[in-house]
Amino acid sequence: MLEGVRSRLGAVLGEGSDPKLEEELPYGAMMITLMAASGVTPYESFKRLRSVDALERFREEGEEIVRQVEVLGSDPLTAMEKRAAEARSRAYADFLEGYVSSVKSGGSVVNYLTSKLRNIFDARADSARHAVERLETLVEAYMIMLIVIFCFYILSTVTSSTSMGVVGSSFPDTSGFIYPLILFVIPLFSLLFMYMANNIRPSTLRGVRKPYVLGLAPGAAFAAFIATTALLPQLSFVLELADPALIVTVGLVAISIPPAVTYLRIARRNLSAENAMPSFLRDVTEARRTGLSPEKSIVHAAARRGYGPFTRDLERIVNQIEWGVSLRKIYRDLKEWIKSWPVVIDFFILVETIEIGGGDADTLSLLAEFSEKTQTIEKGLRGMLRPYVILPFVWSILMAFTVTFTVHTMTQVQLPFMEREILVSSSTLVVEAGIVFHCWLSGFFIGKVSEGSFASGFKYAAMLAVTAYATLYLSQRFVADLFRGLML
Repeated sequence: MLEGVRSRLGAVLGEGSDPKLEEELPYGAMMITLMAASGVTPYESFKRLRSVDALERFREEGEEIVRQVEVLGSDPLTAMEKRAAEARSRAYADFLEGYVSSVKSGGSVVNYLTSKLRNIFDARADSARHAVERLETLVEAYMIMLIVIFCFYILSTVTSSTSMGVVGSSFPDTSGFIYPLILFVIPLFSLLFMYMANNIRPSTLRGVRKPYVLGLAPGAAFAAFIATTALLPQLSFVLELADPALIVTVGLVAISIPPAVTYLRIARRNLSAENAMPSFLRDVTEARRTGLSPEKSIVHAAARRGYGPFTRDLERIVNQIEWGVSLRKIYRDLKEWIKSWPVVIDFFILVETIEIGGGDADTLSLLAEFSEKTQTIEKGLRGMLRPYVILPFVWSILMAFTVTFTVHTMTQVQLPFMEREILVSSSTLVVEAGIVFHCWLSGFFIGKVSEGSFASGFKYAAMLAVTAYATLYLSQRFVADLFRGLML
């Protein structure tokens, strides 16, 4: 079973491909197609792509093709054929090879590029569905890992309690494995699964650093507090006055709340922009068909209500247009306050289409059509992954209850009352704190899986830490009441 999971995870990582290039391909192909519809050759489009910071891999491809043409003396078609032969992305190679073939055969380049672009978006939709399947495999493997590790934990607790409570017991004392298991092994596995999720589920938000920065100061302060109380015997009374699991819970929640609030504000603004951008582009297209200039079309489209929080950003754009600010400058400003990658790329292509082709209505219609497809794909992906948010709460409750029930059951059965109290207080406190920390850490894994951004994990991490501690607290009292009732 584990071998099957591992083989599927190998396919998940996409060995031998160029995931970054394939992720950018729909947008790069869209720009090349729209430029071709405006009368610009794909080679000239690649030259312009060198200035597009948002498409890093296509910018590199543009620089390499231009280098081969202008430095090495190759003709554009030969340079594109060479890049197609060297490309690690089969879809990108097919795109270049088909274009070269279309030019050599004398066919319609625009028709080919438009048709190929539709195929690329269809393939992207299929890839999104396959990504959901791979993420399902990843979550299943994560749950299997937790089950195996906690089975080992239960076995270790049973054998340790037996060897301590029974004279001449043949069971080895495995209590020394429990702390490394809870405090190091599980977090390391969580980090590994986060890495794999990062390869599968890219975020539409780029350059979002503020939530992480806000978590640095409280995180450093909490780490210093834990290290100080652990290393200085004079401060050991702090751990005696309060439950370590409670201290860890409060500290982790304090770390998570400011970044979570900040991320929610950023995500709300950018998600509104993603949802509104296709409608906005469609409105610009229809306004352009009436004969309005491109700038007037943007102003007219922005006047319509129903864009949500994105309306404020459109009002800012309209004010800049009315003050005579160029669309190129408006685009550079937009990148500063909007972090959604699809929105930034769509607006950049809109500016390019207007500056090069005069904002032809048919060309703008293509842009609106493919922007709508992008939004549909992303919304479908989020909708299919939303149910997985429930799973970490389930395994957090099970983990916390398993630890409490196992330890208290074995100590009640095996040891005298005084020894039982000593063992419970000394052997479970650190483990319970470790459980809270791991549940907090798994919030970032599920945040990446469900929303595509680790920053979204701050809100899940805080809720999972509280859930884990609440389960520990309630299960301890449940077990105590259970055994008290049995002893009566």
